[in-house]
Amino acid sequence: MLPLITVKQFLNDLRRQKLRSLLTMFGIFWGCCSIVLLFAFSKGIGGAQLKSQKGMGDNICIFWPGLTSKEYKGLPKNRNIWPVVDDIVLLKETARAIGRISPEFRRWNQPIKYNRNITRSPVIGVWPEFSIMRNLIPQQGSRFLNELDMNERRRVVFIGNILKNDLFGAEEAVGKQIIIKDVPFTVIGVMKEKKQNSSYGGRDSRIAYIPSSTFESMYSNRYLSNFVLQAGERYRMEDAKQEVYNILGKKYQFDPTDQQSLGTWDTSRTFEFLKNFFRAFNIFLVGIGVTTLIAGAIGVSNIMNVVLEERTKEIGIKMALGAKKSMILMQFILETFLITGLGGVLGFLFAWLIVSLVPYAGLDDFIGIPEVNINSAVLVIVLLGIVGFMAGIFPARKAANLQPVQALKLF
Repeated sequence: MLPLITVKQFLNDLRRQKLRSLLTMFGIFWGCCSIVLLFAFSKGIGGAQLKSQKGMGDNICIFWPGLTSKEYKGLPKNRNIWPVVDDIVLLKETARAIGRISPEFRRWNQPIKYNRNITRSPVIGVWPEFSIMRNLIPQQGSRFLNELDMNERRRVVFIGNILKNDLFGAEEAVGKQIIIKDVPFTVIGVMKEKKQNSSYGGRDSRIAYIPSSTFESMYSNRYLSNFVLQAGERYRMEDAKQEVYNILGKKYQFDPTDQQSLGTWDTSRTFEFLKNFFRAFNIFLVGIGVTTLIAGAIGVSNIMNVVLEERTKEIGIKMALGAKKSMILMQFILETFLITGLGGVLGFLFAWLIVSLVPYAGLDDFIGIPEVNINSAVLVIVLLGIVGFMAGIFPARKAANLQPVQALKLF
């Protein structure tokens, strides 16, 4: 019975104080909407950035030649450490923490030709497992380099999707021959389009990949441009990196603690930084939404105080007729919950509508795909409950503590 009376009284209050009630509910509406939208968009943006970061590779470390910065066993510092393919073979055979590894030979701005179409692009010599580490996924009907290509030094090439469009346009590329520096190569694969926001030698979509054995014979290269490794499943990247310094330090006689002997880029650290950044960003955004809700709660508390002043006589009559304090208290708290609940539901629905329409704007590359998740829904429900209770408890206690004679006299 009390809830029905409360709803009727709530509707009467809305009719009497239309503008004040609407402005109060708007504060709750906007606070709820802000929390949901901030959660949804931060998750979308964070997901897009992390996905783009993984476009270059997941949990990989790139090593470059370096200069020793420490004297070691009577040898001077500033010695060049320039790995070769045999070093990569040694690391693969002896290092326990390394899951995958591949050398990289690189030549920039190589002329590549198909019929009358000519372009320039980097040409890179790698091992087959390079594709797994660097997320080079072949399109349907194509493949990456394999062990036979390596062993037989085949003249085959895997090309990025943009390079394919530059050379072939809409024409099928797999099985066709292209000319790289006056040498014919057969296209065996085309990379599936991917998002990539970082690189260390140009975007993968514009690169031609050939077997490292073919690259060595074609360009007579001995020293590597760099090499890439991925830690094993049960090992940390720090373990894999230290094994590299230990093994190559023993071979080239440099201090294994000398981090300058080989240049490194540990992408797992970048990935972890981005995760922590977006976690902190989420907390910051939620703080903004909570602040808006608190402002709305103050508005709710104010309007309930106004309602208390307008209904003082009514409260006095009810209490004179035997109404208990608990009934008056619950009536005011329920009205407060109705105001916050209505504003919160409308805010949540409005935010959900916006999130549902955003994917049609075609902004996925910039903001990802926002989504309303269960965490934001639970947070909004909890916050609305707290806001409703805190906004209603003080006017409700004031109303419940009125004496019947005092209430009638005040009126």
